[in-house]
Amino acid sequence: MHFSIHRPTFIKALNIVMRAISSRTTIPILTNVKITLNQDELILTGSNVDISIETRILQSDTSAQLDIQKTGGITLPASFFTNIIKHLPDENLTLSTEGLQALITSGSASFNINGQDVQNYPHLPEMEDIQSLKVSAAQLNELISQTKISASSQESRPILTGMHLELAGNSVKAVATDSHRLSQRIVTLTGTETTVNADVIIPAKSFNELQPLLEGQDRVDIKLATNQAVFDLDHTSFYSRLLEGNYPETDRLIPSESATEMKIDATHLLGAIDRASLLSHESRNNVVQLLLSQGKAELSGNSQEIGQVKETLPVKSVVGEDLDISFNPDYVRDALRVLNGKTVELKFTTNLRPFIIIPEGETDNKQLQLITPVRTF
Repeated sequence: MHFSIHRPTFIKALNIVMRAISSRTTIPILTNVKITLNQDELILTGSNVDISIETRILQSDTSAQLDIQKTGGITLPASFFTNIIKHLPDENLTLSTEGLQALITSGSASFNINGQDVQNYPHLPEMEDIQSLKVSAAQLNELISQTKISASSQESRPILTGMHLELAGNSVKAVATDSHRLSQRIVTLTGTETTVNADVIIPAKSFNELQPLLEGQDRVDIKLATNQAVFDLDHTSFYSRLLEGNYPETDRLIPSESATEMKIDATHLLGAIDRASLLSHESRNNVVQLLLSQGKAELSGNSQEIGQVKETLPVKSVVGEDLDISFNPDYVRDALRVLNGKTVELKFTTNLRPFIIIPEGETDNKQLQLITPVRTF
């Protein structure tokens, strides 16, 4: 293998595939980046078993300045190799291989690195029984942002570490829950030519790595198979395994009626939550208290070691029964942040039942955050 390339273009491609490479893996070669060169393009691949990313640099892309001298392939230690490329002195670099050794030159600098046989690198997952659709990258990014916050980080219940996606026609319902909170978003896909009926669970960690790749993209081609999802973006393919199992039936958790409702600007409530949590974070249980009475609302936080904070909230309205409820402020803060500063409605049944946070005027649960209160007695 022998090629030269514009270094910033190569670094950009390396940064993309590095998202799939972990230093903690039971398969040693997966700490390497796979580099293959054919007559038309340079292909970089990274994988950690759960996700794989393949990105291509085309010879026809004049900005890449890709000059192909000899085709071939090698895998090289990803972190070490990337650091070398980033510190090279010139705008261009040349990479050539002799057996399992790579020679990298740029300006007056040269490095020799030992690699491994590209044939030993695991193949990308094969896709069977594929369903595919094209969606707006911006819409997919919003769907992920408003849902993934409630996915569990605990591997004790693996199914809850994923986001549950139900696709029916041109509608998609996304749900995530860690059993303490729940996020739900239902959208009608825009500009979608194909209708898909599918029910999949994709790890939230996969979406964490996919999201930065969506920036600046227009459309995303999604392929869904039995155990894999692939997101194609320009010259990059992002593979994610699917979680196996049945996702909990979450519709029954969402209350259909409320006894008390509060309407408030999300930014004002977020600021008050931030202030109250300064003290709650110093206490053992990390809880704040909301008191709703006679059309007014008061938020308080308490730490036996430090003291107490109380704040009257600038509500737009409080209607229904009086209520005294406690909850984890971090859950509510996460929920408010994804609602992008809108006026929100909080709907409560009792102080021991989950409550929901929705944008003002939401009537059909297309966008909601559900929080389970904390028992303090």
